[in-house]
Amino acid sequence: MSVGLEHFLVLSALLFGVGLFMALAKRNIVGILMGIELMFNAVNLSLVAFARFLEAAERLSGQVFVVFSITVAAAEAAVALALAVAIYRRRESVDVDRINLLRW
Repeated sequence: MSVGLEHFLVLSALLFGVGLFMALAKRNIVGILMGIELMFNAVNLSLVAFARFLEAAERLSGQVFVVFSITVAAAEAAVALALAVAIYRRRESVDVDRINLLRW
């Protein structure tokens, strides 16, 4: 039995579902960010799987797009963690329900 494209897509869908559940169910900013990063990784896995298994003129286009996606995800994580630290310093909480920045 060989591992095919369907196996990678099912794994990617499961990872995306777990990440979506984490992003929607958690109240902690760090947990939400972990869920978003897990969804990014699921999309990257599916892009690499498509680039590997589908015959295209340029085989490296999927991997190049994944490298750009990882770069954007790293920048997003850095900015989001900086915002989380700033919110924690101002409100002394990272609970999403307790953060109300529009009220003083």
